[in-house]
Amino acid sequence: MILLENVSKYYGSFKVLSNCSASIAKGEVVVVCGPSGSGKSTLIKTINALEPIQEGSITVDGIKVNDRGTNLPRLRSRVGMVFQHFELFPHLTIAENLALAQVRVLGRSKEQAHQHGMKYLERVGLKAHAAKHPGQLSGGQQQRVAIARALAMDPICMLFDEPTSALDPEMVNEVLDVMVELAQEGMTMVCVTHEMGFARKVANRVIFMDQGSIVEDRSKEDFFGGGSGHSERSRQFLSKILSH
Repeated sequence: MILLENVSKYYGSFKVLSNCSASIAKGEVVVVCGPSGSGKSTLIKTINALEPIQEGSITVDGIKVNDRGTNLPRLRSRVGMVFQHFELFPHLTIAENLALAQVRVLGRSKEQAHQHGMKYLERVGLKAHAAKHPGQLSGGQQQRVAIARALAMDPICMLFDEPTSALDPEMVNEVLDVMVELAQEGMTMVCVTHEMGFARKVANRVIFMDQGSIVEDRSKEDFFGGGSGHSERSRQFLSKILSH
């Protein structure tokens, strides 16, 4: 479903991603973790070309992302993206937020888009809030709306960029519960997160990054099992993040 081959990215002369390669099969859930500034969010944003790359290639469902002839708006409509901050339009109601891209990008009628959006709003437990504006919802509720909005586009895969890091601790689980359900239903997912409980529960693989490179790419059993082959950097990271 997603193939990254020797992907490198520069900000000026600074190499923020260095020769990153990974393959994610249909239905796989891959968690990307690592210390702050390691390139995790940049890597996930290259998958739908929100961050352009200078070297290597990225393919999503057979489409070359960094090919000049690729229709990027169409590709992005098929790759759901959920950000750290919810990116909802504050002046639109929740129902309108869900319908807008369906009408503008997919060409659905307003009625079709509304019905489709309401189905996914119900899916995340927020149908009763359809007429409200984002500012009237909690952070956890807004993030669940953002997930519903992405799902309403009928994506072939979902990208999550630290979806719980801006939330109060008590709101984290309501978002993770939706993500766990998606994973269990077979959605292809790439998640940048520090939520190691989520990784242990649903990830097939864990990618560990440091200083712009993929240091480890292994099954969650291997990653959390403490067996041989761990880099010193990932051992340090795990000892800190799992010690509480």
